[in-house]
Parts: sequence; structure tokens; C-alpha cells
Amino acid sequence: MRSDYLRVSAVLVCCDEEDNVERCLESLAWADEIIVVDSFSQDRTVELCRKYTNRIFQREWSGMVQQRAYAVSLARNKWVFAIDADEVVTETLRDEILKRLSEDKNKNSGYYIRRHSHYLGKWINHGGWYPDFKLRLFRKDKVHVGGENPHDKCFVHGKTARLKGEMIHYPYKDISRQLCTIDHYSDIVSERLFKKNSAFPLFKMYIKPPVKFLETYIYKLGFLDGLPGFLISVLSSYYVFMKYAKLWEKRRTIRHRSAQVIPQISSKAATSPEWIHARRVLSPPLEH
Repeated sequence: MRSDYLRVSAVLVCCDEEDNVERCLESLAWADEIIVVDSFSQDRTVELCRKYTNRIFQREWSGMVQQRAYAVSLARNKWVFAIDADEVVTETLRDEILKRLSEDKNKNSGYYIRRHSHYLGKWINHGGWYPDFKLRLFRKDKVHVGGENPHDKCFVHGKTARLKGEMIHYPYKDISRQLCTIDHYSDIVSERLFKKNSAFPLFKMYIKPPVKFLETYIYKLGFLDGLPGFLISVLSSYYVFMKYAKLWEKRRTIRHRSAQVIPQISSKAATSPEWIHARRVLSPPLEH
């Protein structure tokens, strides 16, 4: 039995993750508490989660940032380990976490953990996907969950360190799933940019996608990961393009609606009694 200071709560946010969640939860057997925040899954996610914990909370999806913050707030222990359903804790990482918490005492407030992604049957070692460090282990009283949807980001007050152990990441079952995610995420980001009234230089939609491809495929050596590396670069570029294309579409729709409304208002105003009276008062009589 570990002392209260060393006890860890693992928190998981999920929705419709029956293909992944059991593998994830099995890797959390070392945690003193497992908390699942589910957004009313329509598949067997909740049923599978009940095999591993009774601390399951249902909450309408309000965004990844809000869901993660809520999950962290439910933790009963001093240390919190945040994980996604498509991630797995390796035995090496598990042992390192328990050892470092025991040895470091109050030295650190959080730990960064690298993710190693397995994509389309290949371990991805380049292209910006590896090493992919995430702050996932932290003291509850020292953390703030922020970021911008669809991506959360944890910030801690105090010192942090990097662990050597890895967390395995299975990001997409297939390309179709990845395209669905791109469509969903680009909706969220374009809406956020639209609400911020962000500037929309047209050149961003032309320039940023190919720059993203060159960044991931050439500069970050994605070509060393073979065809999966090429697909990652192409689809990363496509995601950037879709963000700006959807922002342009939203702005165009608003302009189009405004253009339709103004003539309608003008035609109605021109025949109103108030407008006719005002026109008689302001318009001088014609001279003969």
C-alpha cells in the first residue's frame, strides 16, 4: 500500500471508444484510482469501463479542454495521470513513474511523457510525431488545464522533468477515420477563428498547406518513415488547408446573407409611411 503522497489517480476522457478503451484501461492497473468521464457513448465503451472502475461519470461533450479539466477535478489523490483512450502505458513507463514519485518527493510538480505512435502498421519516428512529449503526470494542486479546443494543454506551477519511458499511441484505425477526425477538428478550429474575427489573408490558404508538408516531410524527416510518413505529411497539409477553407466559407456565407438582407430592408423602407414622409420633407419641390 503506497503512502497518500504517492497515490495516483488516472483520468480518462472518452466517447465511443470501444475499440481502444479496454487496452488503455488494462495498462492502468497500477493506478490507485481510475476515473472515466464519458460523453454518453452509443457503443460498449461504458460497459467495458465497468470492468476496471466504478468511478464513471457521464457528461455532455463541451470540448476537450473542459472535459479534461472536469476529469482532473474528480481525482481524489495528489498525483494525476491523464490519458486518452487510444494510448497505452508501457510496463517500463509504469515502473519509472512509481520509482520517480518515490525518489523525487516534492522535487517536481509534473512530468513530461513521450508518445510513440503506431500508424498504419508502422512505428513513426519522425515528421514531428516523435518524440511527442506531453505533460500527463502532475500534482492536482499545481495544474491548470488550458489550451484551445480541440486540443487541451496542461500547465503546472513548479518544476517539471522528462521521463524516459514511453506511452504507446494508436491514433487512427485507418485513413477514413483520420479523414473524419480532420473534418471534425477543422470545423472546431475554423469556428473558433471565425468567432475571434481573425484576419484572413488569402495567401495563408495557398502558402501554409505546402509549407506544412515541407516541414513534416523534409525538415522533420518524415520521408524516413516510408509511405506512412508521406501520408502523415499530406494529411497534415490537408488539415491546414481545410481550416482556412472552412474559415473562408463561413465568412463568405455571412457576406452573402448580409447582401441579401440589405436590399430587402431598403425595399421595405422605401414604401413605409415614415420614409415617404421623410422624403417629402427633405426633397425640395421641382421648379417649373
